[in-house]
Amino acid sequence: MNILKIFSNKIFSKDIASDRLKLILIHDRADFSPDFLEMIKSDILQVISKYAEIETGNIEVRLTTTDEYEGSSPALIANIPIKKIKR
Repeated sequence: MNILKIFSNKIFSKDIASDRLKLILIHDRADFSPDFLEMIKSDILQVISKYAEIETGNIEVRLTTTDEYEGSSPALIANIPIKKIKR
């Protein structure tokens, strides 16, 4: 463990590079193109908007990995702020 890292708020370039490499590997393993991810995002928003009002300015949809199963598998993470639920 790096002691300097614990007491510093500085983000190291090696950590940024490592995160970028992980993202590239996730996209390659999941075989998702950016266009495909946008189509998924659009479909998710369309379905959720039937049931809730969505704040469209702060929506984030990304791919990551999960170690929940054997090995690491791709996971889709969506952060969609909801204004209110439709009744």
